[in-house]
Amino acid sequence: MTSSSSLLWAVDIFGRVYTLSTAGQHWEICKNGQLEFKRVSAVKECCWGIACDHQVHVYVHSSDVPIRYQEETYENQRWNPVIGFCEKLLPSDRWQWSDVSGLKHQKLESFALPSPHWEWESDWYVDENFGGEPTEKGGWTYAIDFPATYTKDKKWNSCVRRRRWIRYRRYKARDTWAKIPSQEDPKELPDPFNDLSVGGWEITDEPAGRLSVWAVSLQGKVWYRENVCHHNPEGSSWSLIATPGEVVQISCGPYDLLWATLWEGQAIVREGIDRNNPRGLSWSVVQTPVPENAISHVSVGVNVVWAVTKDNKVWFRRGVNSHNPCGTSWIEMVGEMTTVNVGLNDQVWGISCEDRAVYFRQGVTPSELSGKAWKAIVCGRDTDRSQTGSSTSLLSAGCFFTDNIKEQSGSVFQSDGDLLSDTEGPLAFADPCLPSIADGGDGNNEADQAVDSGADPATDPAPAPPEEAGSASEQKLTADPEEPSSDQDSRPAELQWTNIDLKEAGRSPALSASALAETSSLSSLGTLPLGVEDRYGADEHPLWGWVSGGGCLVDSHTSLKWFTIQSALSSSGQSLCLSITPAQTAAWRKQIFQQLAERTRRELENFRHYEQAVEQSVWVKTGTLQWWRTWKPYKWIDVRVALEQFTGNDGTRDSILFIYYVQVEEKKYLHVFLNEVTILVEILNEAKHSFALYTPERTKQRWPIRLAAATEQEMHDWLALLSMSCCESRRIQGPPSPQAIWSVTCKGDIFVSEPTPDLEAVTRPTPCDQMFWRQIGGHLRVIESNSRGIVWGVGYDHTAWVYTGGYGGGFFSGLANGADNIHAQSDVKSIYIYENQRWNPVTGYSSRGLPTDRYMWSDASGLQECTKANTKPPSPQWSWVSDWAIDFSVSGGTDREGWQYAADFPVSYHGHKTLKDFVRRRRWARKCKIVTSGPWLEVSPIALWDISVIPELPAAQEECVALWAISDKGDVLCRLNITSQNPAGSSWLHVGTDQPFISVSIGGFHQVWAVARDGSVFYRGSVSPKKPEGDCWYHIRAPPKQKLKQVSVGRTAVFTVDKNGNLWYRQGITPNYPQGSSWEHISNNVRKVSVGPLDQVWVIADKVQGSHSLSRGTVCHRTGIQPMEPKGLSWDYGIGGGWEHVSVRGNATEFSKKTSQETTVEQLAEPANSEARESEGTGDLPQSTLLVDEDPGLDRNAVQC
Repeated sequence: MTSSSSLLWAVDIFGRVYTLSTAGQHWEICKNGQLEFKRVSAVKECCWGIACDHQVHVYVHSSDVPIRYQEETYENQRWNPVIGFCEKLLPSDRWQWSDVSGLKHQKLESFALPSPHWEWESDWYVDENFGGEPTEKGGWTYAIDFPATYTKDKKWNSCVRRRRWIRYRRYKARDTWAKIPSQEDPKELPDPFNDLSVGGWEITDEPAGRLSVWAVSLQGKVWYRENVCHHNPEGSSWSLIATPGEVVQISCGPYDLLWATLWEGQAIVREGIDRNNPRGLSWSVVQTPVPENAISHVSVGVNVVWAVTKDNKVWFRRGVNSHNPCGTSWIEMVGEMTTVNVGLNDQVWGISCEDRAVYFRQGVTPSELSGKAWKAIVCGRDTDRSQTGSSTSLLSAGCFFTDNIKEQSGSVFQSDGDLLSDTEGPLAFADPCLPSIADGGDGNNEADQAVDSGADPATDPAPAPPEEAGSASEQKLTADPEEPSSDQDSRPAELQWTNIDLKEAGRSPALSASALAETSSLSSLGTLPLGVEDRYGADEHPLWGWVSGGGCLVDSHTSLKWFTIQSALSSSGQSLCLSITPAQTAAWRKQIFQQLAERTRRELENFRHYEQAVEQSVWVKTGTLQWWRTWKPYKWIDVRVALEQFTGNDGTRDSILFIYYVQVEEKKYLHVFLNEVTILVEILNEAKHSFALYTPERTKQRWPIRLAAATEQEMHDWLALLSMSCCESRRIQGPPSPQAIWSVTCKGDIFVSEPTPDLEAVTRPTPCDQMFWRQIGGHLRVIESNSRGIVWGVGYDHTAWVYTGGYGGGFFSGLANGADNIHAQSDVKSIYIYENQRWNPVTGYSSRGLPTDRYMWSDASGLQECTKANTKPPSPQWSWVSDWAIDFSVSGGTDREGWQYAADFPVSYHGHKTLKDFVRRRRWARKCKIVTSGPWLEVSPIALWDISVIPELPAAQEECVALWAISDKGDVLCRLNITSQNPAGSSWLHVGTDQPFISVSIGGFHQVWAVARDGSVFYRGSVSPKKPEGDCWYHIRAPPKQKLKQVSVGRTAVFTVDKNGNLWYRQGITPNYPQGSSWEHISNNVRKVSVGPLDQVWVIADKVQGSHSLSRGTVCHRTGIQPMEPKGLSWDYGIGGGWEHVSVRGNATEFSKKTSQETTVEQLAEPANSEARESEGTGDLPQSTLLVDEDPGLDRNAVQC
């Protein structure tokens, strides 16, 4: 094997091991060919195999650098007043011969070679080097006592000494199969092995050269080989790994991916594999793709898992990565295989169950891990070099044209004669072309039919798995060989290969291995006439039983010669006369054009490092803004900003934002890569037109970059440009997906984030601070969605809106696509201020309070002074539409003048005066209006307060989508006839109640929960698609001493939030008892909760402590949720500082619910507002409570959007 090539390993049905080099064309039999093997597992440096006697062998490639291991032991002596230093030690001393620690007894003669495959390089000798410096003769180092610091110089108080003895052993079994020795203890001897897999050489931060070798015994036990590394290629011992069942096969990837199959047919996934735990911690079970067929074989790579079921169907596992090793779902692939194997770069090989040929999966790229099609490897064995004259002549003719009209396919490698990938169907000639070649070009149909009818089926190659998109001409040719070729010639050409990675409904007839491999435009080798011998006859065609590509490196620059039969072009073949149809000529012209374009691209690759004479791929937008300085004294300073956008060679765009400022007369700058930006959001600031820019790190700190523009239009221009640049950098275009997570800020801005497959993984989920949020035009207070793309929202004026499927609006107008679905939208909200008074014995209630009292005109908290004169609309986009007026619709009631009374500030207020009330307040309201645009249509005529859309899984078969709502009057409503084509529905159905409600939620199985205004909770019985309004309400006892304000129901889980900010989980819910049994406290400091279709839990936290300030309104994710832990374990903090609502009810992306032993339980601090929590009436709170540190007040630099 040369340094530039790598090897594909395979075992034929007779147990012979072969290798195929990426630079070669023939299978070469492995040395020690007398050994017969069942299967092998290869990596770059070596190959492990199981022989037919079930013994494990390893084949280590030769190298210029030998494998050497240093054995060492220490000779220890103590000083004796009579004879000086001697071998007599104190009873408490270490051994005379020991290891470096002195705890292990190691005599020179106790060292033995670990196996016959090692040899000693020399005898023992003394190491006379100490810390890089030579020692005295003898190599002794001295110290006061054992153990202590040793020096090479003897001193007056040196009472002990030691020296190190060294001996090297060399591994000599290179380029040959070396049997792994069994353990000496018969009780620990593993069973005979049935399968093994090698991987793990790229585990994060792992020492170079270490391998993970896993094996399965005949009794279904899993064993791990300890200490396999570069200097110990055989390892040291086998360790038994407990499994949830009997294992039949195992596969280990280069990183931390390990899958195995059970006798019962399921797959199990090893979790917790890392540098310190190469054996992992626990198993998770993955069900079969189809219940009736068990998994018989599985193979893993870096981010892929392929499986074969017992009916030989091939399956691809979607959503696999290091954060979610179980993946999300199965996809059936075209083709039938006995085994598949994933190699380097996630390339895939397989062995067909029909002809036992080795197939390579073409088109596997990082962006398309499932590939495009299977293609047979037709390389001969090194003993099959001779060819008959007739077959050489004919096949060489096909190869001649194949080599000259070479098609560059969409796969990740270049192959000689790889014409099939984009060859159009008619280019595969009908059978009559071949006899006409043999007969000197006569080409009459009668002779054609005679040859076809006389073909011997026994000499034809066995059928192989079909291509994903077999051409119509080839299907017809196989089914009816006597069909005249004129029909095919007149048929329009169609591409034979398309970008298909899923199984098609209509499958083409099975093609032969040769037809799949040698797809010349001049012949169809699957229909060879009698006079032509197939290269692989019945006795010569290799039948493979196993393949391993773990050591085969194939990438975009690899040129393979595996798919064509190479032979000399005979003289008769050079004078062939062929009949070419116009359709074939047009197709060839297209091929030639594509190949010329590919050659131009290939040639220009060599000049990529040259600097372009004229740079046209970069443009810069500059401007002047203000930047909030992040160090004291905090203030706005004038800066110059520049957005530099550049386009890569592949057409992708990325951008960098530079902010230039002056500090102490020195010009400085800071920059942000826009592909790292997680959100751009406007800031509530009366004096500035400002916005904030977050990155993951700044999200954690709650300390964004804040910029301000001189005018509102300039700010919106920058926001639109930066937002679209961020989307381009992340390759996000168009409207959100149905699985998107929606959120709303307290300002009413709408944001959406596309969830990653591992967002809801139990172990190592995607951190919330790395989620990218983009803004959608419009203005809402509440938003709810489901996985079918049904999205409803409610504005501050209680108007209901339905999503149209567009993207844009607001400040995106004129820039974003999808303007057809953008409509005008308006919203009206009320701004509230409070008038506060204290009772005086002389004057009664007056505006003169105590020095410690709140402002006499303030906000609801009393911390901010808000008068009628200085209170402005939320932003310049808003305009007043009314005057200030007393608001009587305050919780707790008011008197005739709107006053509420209390004993002091701040306590619970009530609407009537008592003798103990010394303070009072009343609320004033003024309405303002915003006019904007977005992808929303108004749903009239009922004003709504709350809505809930049923969270469905993608497999849901129901035609109509259930939606429940609460009107602004407290009535419960049900929307009828909502479908994906009619998301607005048709009409409302009123559901009777005894009292007004404020919150409603419908679960995945039509379970409806609701909360009344008095804080009680109800369950609606007998709700179904046939009876959408249900039967009756069942009152559910609320948590002790708590009044609930919101409820959210997922697939089965029910979570509620009370008015004190506590989050509760309903226990004991079963299909037979859907009301549950009791409430369990989960956390406090929660404003809103959203439970998704997979029972995932997201909340809006009231307060989260950042590095610089206290952030109010933060999106948080509950992690660790799984079937045995539906309440979750800890919180992950996401974007925050002014968020009001979040909805994850559309995120039905399946994830594997795993049981993990390493889920970290976060320890959070105790919150403020202890008075409010004294009435919770529960026991000890869990350690996963969503809390913040005590803070005397909000930092004035905190961003509140």
